[in-house]
Amino acid sequence: MKKKSSSKQKPVTTIEMEIAISKMFGIRRNIIVPNLSWGLALHECDLFVMRSSGYAIEVEIKRTFADFKKDFEKRHGHIDKKNRIVEFYYAFPEELYEKCKDLVPEHAGVILCSSRLDYKKRFVVKASIKKKAKRSTTAKKLTEKEQQQVTRLAALRIWTLKERIARNERK
Repeated sequence: MKKKSSSKQKPVTTIEMEIAISKMFGIRRNIIVPNLSWGLALHECDLFVMRSSGYAIEVEIKRTFADFKKDFEKRHGHIDKKNRIVEFYYAFPEELYEKCKDLVPEHAGVILCSSRLDYKKRFVVKASIKKKAKRSTTAKKLTEKEQQQVTRLAALRIWTLKERIARNERK
């Protein structure tokens, strides 16, 4: 029996946002690591994008207005002490934009994520840049050693995910 599909849109999840943003930045061109929080002497980044040029982009994902406001209480303020972040973005579900736009710092870009029905009547999440981040003119490329570390951390994420999938398959 075929499941009925609801035409009502569901809220976009964090994982859906991560996937949509990663696709937008190009998962075949860049190394993109979710939840980078150790191994690079850097504060936690929801998404860390390492371009082939060696420059890094940070994306902070916010699903609610309360979560967005709370972000301004973080001690690190999304400042990398080693000055390796060339662009910084906030990502929101598109319905939050009007509520959040006036609080977005001038240097920060904005990525909006939206859920739409595709041609097969499935919900898909797409990401697009609403406001381009101001590029830091003083940001440094990651060193070769740092680039290798980011690559290693990205590979470690695969095995953590595979373990989680294997556990779920056993249930």
